[in-house]
Amino acid sequence: MLRGAALGAASPLIPAVAAPAAAAPATTAPDPAPTPGPARGGGGDRAAGPVSWRWLGTAGWRIDVGDRTVLFDPYLTRFRTGLFDGAFDPGTRLRTRPEVVDAHVGRPELVLVSHSHWDHLGDVPHIARTTGARVVGTETTYHLLVSLGVDAGQISVVKGGEVLDFGGGVTVEVVPSLHSRNKKCAYFAPGTLNAPPARAPRTISDLPEGDTLAFRVTAGEGGPSAFLMGASDFSERAVRGLRPDLAMVAVPAGTTTHRYVPRLLRALDGPGVVVPVHWDNFEVPLGGAPVRDPSMDLEAFLAQVAEASPATRVVVPDPRTVYDAAMRPGGRR
Repeated sequence: MLRGAALGAASPLIPAVAAPAAAAPATTAPDPAPTPGPARGGGGDRAAGPVSWRWLGTAGWRIDVGDRTVLFDPYLTRFRTGLFDGAFDPGTRLRTRPEVVDAHVGRPELVLVSHSHWDHLGDVPHIARTTGARVVGTETTYHLLVSLGVDAGQISVVKGGEVLDFGGGVTVEVVPSLHSRNKKCAYFAPGTLNAPPARAPRTISDLPEGDTLAFRVTAGEGGPSAFLMGASDFSERAVRGLRPDLAMVAVPAGTTTHRYVPRLLRALDGPGVVVPVHWDNFEVPLGGAPVRDPSMDLEAFLAQVAEASPATRVVVPDPRTVYDAAMRPGGRR
């Protein structure tokens, strides 16, 4: 998901510099509801081992199930494009900082990709090439990764509706989803690829959205199950019946999507825990307290969750914290 205000015409190329870091730290909302019980979904293996969650900023997650690691939309390089200071440049060159990425991702076996914009896919080629992890994503993601040097045999193309058992207690249900839109009902770099691009992507505008997916990841028959979003829109009919314990919900930048929060939480049948994501400035290096995207009204989102699903516990994540299976803080990294 990209913040709506910046998704317009190109501006002149500007040099990449470090973005300023200043904002109030994220907090954990009050905890009125009990820890979720056994998963409301199913699948997998009872011997999945302990589960932990680490927010990687933006929409990204590291999920550790025993000694296995699953990543979702891992974007850690976080370079400047002008998106957050009114000088957005679609011609910004793609880059990856291996030392930054490697410090956070461990040795993943599986990488789930919601869509192919740079703030979701940008670091995946490096991760796939250096770890051998299997990548699950759209056909567009497949063609882009192959053009960037990832072995085609590592990539699983999905459309939505698949339920994939990766063994060892990890089950992934692929959910067809939608990309969020700005006030003009548009978004940056739409389009799909049905063949490799003529040249390997070099700029952020060379990475089209390529359709959007969500995922429900379940760790063992006893759970937990988590619904993972990469953008703040969804197919209401596609998410009905998922009933996750945890829902990692992208915060919207506006009100274009009609009654986004209440419709989503109703369709998910009131998840036990909601975790807002994609509300941070992802051009500030990850490390300290999260820096807010000034266009995101996180407080309004939290109020809407409380109104729509009063029994739901809300956890505003901090990338410095490791959370347990129920998204309760388990310690600092």
